[in-house]
Amino acid sequence: MLNWYLQSGKESDVVLTTRIRLARNIKGFTFVNRYTKNDALKIIKIMENAIPNLGYGLKLIRLSDLDDITKISLVEKHLISPEFAYNKSETGAIAINDDENICIMINEEDHLRIQVLSAGLELENSLNLAIEIDKKLEELVPYAYNDKYGFLTSCPTNVGTGLRASVMVHLPALTRTKNIRKILEVVNGFDMNIRGLYGEGSSSKGDIYQISNKQSLGISEEEIIRNLKIITDKVIEQERLARKILAKNQVELEDRVYRAFGILSNCRKLSSEECETLLSEIKLGTDLGIIKELNDLKVKKIEVYTKPANLQKYIGQTLETYERDVKRAEIVKEIINE
Repeated sequence: MLNWYLQSGKESDVVLTTRIRLARNIKGFTFVNRYTKNDALKIIKIMENAIPNLGYGLKLIRLSDLDDITKISLVEKHLISPEFAYNKSETGAIAINDDENICIMINEEDHLRIQVLSAGLELENSLNLAIEIDKKLEELVPYAYNDKYGFLTSCPTNVGTGLRASVMVHLPALTRTKNIRKILEVVNGFDMNIRGLYGEGSSSKGDIYQISNKQSLGISEEEIIRNLKIITDKVIEQERLARKILAKNQVELEDRVYRAFGILSNCRKLSSEECETLLSEIKLGTDLGIIKELNDLKVKKIEVYTKPANLQKYIGQTLETYERDVKRAEIVKEIINE
């Protein structure tokens, strides 16, 4: 069975992934930005006792037991945040299953951040699983909750449901047709955030954007999901229309995607940044049926295993930047020729 990030899902030509995240805090402890290291260790201990009774094949791992490459590989898979990986080595932990589609961050911005991840557009199913996990965990661990405001969180924007639902979308045609700014403005105008690859404060790489809800208070989980689905469906529609516009000049489109494919197929070294740019082109070419030599699984493998930390995990070696660039080109060719 392939991990979720190597699978295809609904609308996967545009929607790469879905993530549901529930922010929760444990009753009787101050928020993460005010607590002590001793508090953090107590929270980890509480979760260590709870996880075996929660199920889902989860196991608790302290960040202090992970090497830097493993931590960064989890960031690259969007399982943990960069800030968590870099700043919480002594006080952070995760509860994760073998499929890596469930990951609870412990002592990130809140005491608990329950995450469910899926390939493609899977908002309703992912929410249902997250709520199921949440309810079981609440029976084991008392949450900080207020009858008027809902779940209490360290950041006011998460108070209420504590839900942040997001989809990662690939928008190369809207970028090429210079309509991307208009789409970004429309999404922001509908009370949604649209950000770069790694969320708040990050830039867009490889024409990939993250769309998520802004509001968490005074709205139900179902409404949040419904609103995000409506916006995502509109973005999908606009991206596919833009692809039809690009396809009107077939020679130019084919030239562009096959030039990218030619570089990936034949280069001797390849930087991470160049790989992301070329991947955007070959994914577009594969999704439109222009590049016959690739399929969705191969594109996903290239996307995952060419990132710096996951590349090193994949080959089982620690490499300097230049060595990674050489090995990256080799790995791409291996995957293309599988």
